[in-house]
Amino acid sequence: MKVGIVGAGMVGSAAGYALALRGGASEVVFVDRSEALAVAQAEDVAHAVPFAHPCRVRAGDYDALEGAGVVILAAGVAQKPGEDRLSLLSRNAEVFAQVIEGVQRAAPEALLLVASNPVDIMTQVACNLSHLPPERVIGSGTILDTARFRSLLGGHLGVAPQSVHAYVLGEHGDSEVLSWASARAGSEPVARFAAQVGAPITQTVRERIDAGVRRAAYRIIEGKGATWYGIGAGLARIVQAVRDDQRAVLSVSMVTAEVEGVRDVALSLPRVVGREGVLATLSPELAPDEAQALRTSAEVLKETAGQLT
Repeated sequence: MKVGIVGAGMVGSAAGYALALRGGASEVVFVDRSEALAVAQAEDVAHAVPFAHPCRVRAGDYDALEGAGVVILAAGVAQKPGEDRLSLLSRNAEVFAQVIEGVQRAAPEALLLVASNPVDIMTQVACNLSHLPPERVIGSGTILDTARFRSLLGGHLGVAPQSVHAYVLGEHGDSEVLSWASARAGSEPVARFAAQVGAPITQTVRERIDAGVRRAAYRIIEGKGATWYGIGAGLARIVQAVRDDQRAVLSVSMVTAEVEGVRDVALSLPRVVGREGVLATLSPELAPDEAQALRTSAEVLKETAGQLT
């Protein structure tokens, strides 16, 4: 499958690199307002292809996206140290009108995969501008937060993150919700699993893991200016679910009709992702405080999105 990437900065290039190494696309096309940057990133990633899977990597303008099955939208300005994602809204929303127009002119059938921050709001913007069905405009959402949650929880339990089934819901940002009530390790609820392996999940452990997930982006941004490897791998994972019609359950963002009483808001829930985009949305088990936190997260996003109207 041909994949377009609009925005050849660190996130876009990391996504292209991950796709090439994973064998996630037959062709990757970089598009950027800086032609020199797009060409440089394409050439650099292309030099990794001989060590991985066959994949054509090139740069071009919007017309080069013709025939793409998925277009990753990674255009926009970078998050500044100490800046929360929602404050990026006014700076990034303006970018998308031109981007969506160019993408749809060249690849009207492409599924849109939004990576630009604040990703939930930008997913709603992309859905509105493109007039595509919500299930075909997917935001990367909390796929990275979920990976962080599973990694930290697996580390505490002494098992591989792949054996942990836990999700972060709501906003990809400060109001996100770690769903402990539905978390499993293997076939067991995490609390029961933890007791069996002698690694109880105390309140202190929960607070440490919560902070580790919730503050990860801020720590990374403070240390090196931006995050890109984790989200690049997450975007490649979503693309492969679409390409191979895997019907994988992933925590991704899309405009959702109703969440905890809040209507028409883009946020993350566990969703079944396949060739046509989001095929189904799941409602995980939530503790009462988690349900309230998810409602609060939805309200925050709904209010912020309303600033665009």
